[in-house]
Amino acid sequence: MLDISQVKRSAIYAAAVVGVVVALFPASAAAVTQQIRAVFYPDASNPQFNKFENRTPLSGFCLDNPPQCHAENLFSLRLPILSYSNATIVGGHTNKRLGAMFNIPSQWQDVTVSHPTAPPQTVRFRVAGMGVAYKLPLPAPELTGGLGHNYLFEGGTWSYAGPPCTGLMGAGNDIGFNSFWRHPVSAGICAKKAVFDIPQPFKYETFDITYELDTPNPQDMVSGQYTGQHIFRVGPSQDFDLGDVMIPQDNVIVLDFLLDVEHVLKIDIPPGGEKIQLVPAGGWQRWLHAGRKPVRLFRDQTFNISASSRFKMFLQCSISDGRVCLMADRDSMLSAPLKVSVSLPGGLTDSAGRPVQRQELVTEGGAVTFQPSHYVDRKPGTLHFELEKPDHFFLPGAPKQYFGGVTVIWDSEI
Repeated sequence: MLDISQVKRSAIYAAAVVGVVVALFPASAAAVTQQIRAVFYPDASNPQFNKFENRTPLSGFCLDNPPQCHAENLFSLRLPILSYSNATIVGGHTNKRLGAMFNIPSQWQDVTVSHPTAPPQTVRFRVAGMGVAYKLPLPAPELTGGLGHNYLFEGGTWSYAGPPCTGLMGAGNDIGFNSFWRHPVSAGICAKKAVFDIPQPFKYETFDITYELDTPNPQDMVSGQYTGQHIFRVGPSQDFDLGDVMIPQDNVIVLDFLLDVEHVLKIDIPPGGEKIQLVPAGGWQRWLHAGRKPVRLFRDQTFNISASSRFKMFLQCSISDGRVCLMADRDSMLSAPLKVSVSLPGGLTDSAGRPVQRQELVTEGGAVTFQPSHYVDRKPGTLHFELEKPDHFFLPGAPKQYFGGVTVIWDSEI
């Protein structure tokens, strides 16, 4: 009789959301900090979905205008940054930097996120758009000779962005107007020329951004929290460049990235599956009646596995030669190697991407790694046990009992 016990080391991880990032800046700089948080947890109802879910609270333009943002698949943040003009914007100006302009970090950038024990990962991030609500010193009809916002800037209202940007429909009143501009990748400067003079105090009362986040494959990450930070400068000729006339009150944006990974590794063995009795094909009676010694003693034990990330398997043995487990006679201590192998369900492969059929398992020094192509939820696998040299045990005399203990370990701590 073989006694097999199951150990699920780190079978289910739970990540606590704790992240404190301290950034040091010159005393003269004011910083705005914003957290970007995404979570991966395998979904049994959608096992093929292997992406992070953005859990950053919605704010800004998309919170105020949900239908437009839903149609454009936009997600926005409102940062508490006010910008004021330091001079009159002269109507008909030829230098873009002397009017309303936006040059934002619309190109893809790499952000490294780190884990306390695992290798770092790379998040790709870009600012995909920006919106402001401007406020005039006087009602728009007064500045434009009765014409209003439609004629204050070249090309129509603030909703019609300066190329290559594209604007979304906005709204306003006599002294203010709010809209959002989408910026293509590496768009460069998007600007609108003032047709009429806009004296001080002209200001941007909001600072909204939308962003795109390209996260790593969560199946290549371990459970826990990954953190990283990216810093943007705001002001003339900086990352967020609003020209030479519009000056922001805060000149540093700190983005704190928190990626929470909550993997599942769970093994269910049917009741009684911890006791493995090795028998010949067809049972003992068939061989005893024939007067022959069986050439093979074996047993297959099924189990159900749920896995969303890489794991390794290995054995711990009560009797071992250092690599494989052994079975022994309690009296004579004759021993023979016990071969243990595993077959895994579809969706789980070896490290080379091959299906797993009767992959031999040995002690920890020869642990074998497996990986999912998607979340596998309660799919059946099989442990195969076989005594490799049963002839050792077929000795004359009274019936004997042979024993061996095997612990099969599924370990996600890779």
